[in-house]
Amino acid sequence: MAFADRVDSVLRAGEAPNLHGLVVVENGQITLERYGAGEDFKLNEPLGHVTFGPDTLHDVRSVTKSVVSLLYGIALAEKLVAPPEESLLAQFPEYPDLAEDPQRARLTVEHALTMTLGLEWDESVPYTSTANSEIAMEYAPDRHRFVLERPVVEEPGLRRTYCGGATALIGRLVAKGSGRSLTEFARSALFEPLGIGEFEWGRGGDGVEMAAAGLRLTPRDLAAIGTLLLDGGRGIVPRSWIEELWRPRVQIDDRSAYSYHWYVGTGEHPGLSAHGNGGQVLHLAPERGLVVAMTAGNYDNFAQSTSATVLDAVLQGA
Repeated sequence: MAFADRVDSVLRAGEAPNLHGLVVVENGQITLERYGAGEDFKLNEPLGHVTFGPDTLHDVRSVTKSVVSLLYGIALAEKLVAPPEESLLAQFPEYPDLAEDPQRARLTVEHALTMTLGLEWDESVPYTSTANSEIAMEYAPDRHRFVLERPVVEEPGLRRTYCGGATALIGRLVAKGSGRSLTEFARSALFEPLGIGEFEWGRGGDGVEMAAAGLRLTPRDLAAIGTLLLDGGRGIVPRSWIEELWRPRVQIDDRSAYSYHWYVGTGEHPGLSAHGNGGQVLHLAPERGLVVAMTAGNYDNFAQSTSATVLDAVLQGA
């Protein structure tokens, strides 16, 4: 059975609730596209019942983190940002008191890229509560200081702790180095060269883009980003940076590892992927020239496996 038939069978059986959009690209061509309808949100703002289509922007939530990594890679090639091995606190001279702490002084940019900062951080509660560290960061008077002054709980580089604050720091490096907002840099350096015209990037109360989860893209444009990576970056994203993304740096479980804000699959479905709350997925399977982009509405429902079910249907037998 072709993967289109498998996906349609899953959808007819109601096994993929709240699937909003699916685009599959095979060898550079869209070979499957499906859209649904349902309740949607822009972060925590209700949008009501939405009928989705090719031009409907959708929250990609934490897939935003992976896009920020691409922007960092572009900025790095242009020598606008410090390389991964450089001191992290040295990039924030506005916080000299934090840099004087010998424990924090050991932090590098790479520790932020791999989320191995060793700082206290908890995103295990819903993203509607300030008990969630990412939400608390959004309410802080200075989001970057909020992250960097978290209590030190372990050696940096020891283990990955999921941390939207780490992405906020990387986003700040890109904005400072380029002299432009993330929106402006993303538009000129990545989106426009890729043919992406319409997108949105939500901002916090301080006017700064939410680097951890603020992007809204169409599934087609999300797929275009994946296709760009499979094509070696086309001079937009440096090929050398894409190669770095494929290097597993921190093991998550027996099926996946974490790289520079991207997941490296080492299990049944090897590949490079980005994930966001609610079922947002961008998955690259280079051995088949395949890119899968999904949007869904299972926000804060971590038990709902819509994206996994659909992805399995696409990749089955690969």
